[in-house]
Amino acid sequence: MAKGVSVIDQIFSCYHELFEAEKRVADYILAQPEQVIDMTVSELAEVSAASNATIIRFCKKCGCQGFQHLKIRIARESAVVQEKQPSGTIHMDDLEQSLHNIVINKCEEIKQTLYNIPLEELRTMVDRIKEARFVLFAALGNTIPVALDGAYKLNQLGITALCSPIWESQMAMAHTLTSEDVVIAISASGESKKLLTLVDRAQERGAAVLAITNYAKSSLALRCPYHIHTVARERLFFPNFSFAFTRLAAMSVMETFFFLLASSKAGAQECIAVHEQTIADDKT
Repeated sequence: MAKGVSVIDQIFSCYHELFEAEKRVADYILAQPEQVIDMTVSELAEVSAASNATIIRFCKKCGCQGFQHLKIRIARESAVVQEKQPSGTIHMDDLEQSLHNIVINKCEEIKQTLYNIPLEELRTMVDRIKEARFVLFAALGNTIPVALDGAYKLNQLGITALCSPIWESQMAMAHTLTSEDVVIAISASGESKKLLTLVDRAQERGAAVLAITNYAKSSLALRCPYHIHTVARERLFFPNFSFAFTRLAAMSVMETFFFLLASSKAGAQECIAVHEQTIADDKT
């Protein structure tokens, strides 16, 4: 099922790690991908005010063997999605086109995220969560809503899940973990020192740890035995700003776990029915 993250999304993923000259190369490629296909290394270096060596270094950071490999991937991927090539244009004077652009890019975020989850890791994590004594969600700042939603979904299925918006409480919970427990750590950058500290403690106590981050080579991703790479394209719309996190791809991962667990865990659907019945009186 895994198809490999597109080269455009790999550029988005590693953008924060690039040097300024490399970012100029990335900006040009993101703005003019079809023109890059017909360019030489020297031509791209000239228009992006970078050196040939910078171009080659940039290509390798994006998972390509060199500039020719980068062009081949762009050409192949452009041919597949040419009829719905995403645009970064959002304008109140053209709401229909703006909505179209948002839909295409958000759909692509979800597709690139879910299609590239390692299936054996996914199967293992579903099984670990299913049998866990409890599941601790760890997150800070903008990722906390994703963690709270994930904990709520698991509790609906009859799986004890804990999440606190206060990091000290999360850390206190980590000290109580055992080898029967699971930690799901969610971070855009994957570089939060507090989350890294928590994950280290969780692993010391034998808990299984899954990281969900925007960057496949982040410290958190590399430190955890299981990792899901979420794709975020906010830079396509707002290239001059660095957003902490867009939640849709991470939320889709939570939905995926919910559906897989609901269909495979004994008694899960009964738990959902009981929960729904309990809160039914509050619904009009």
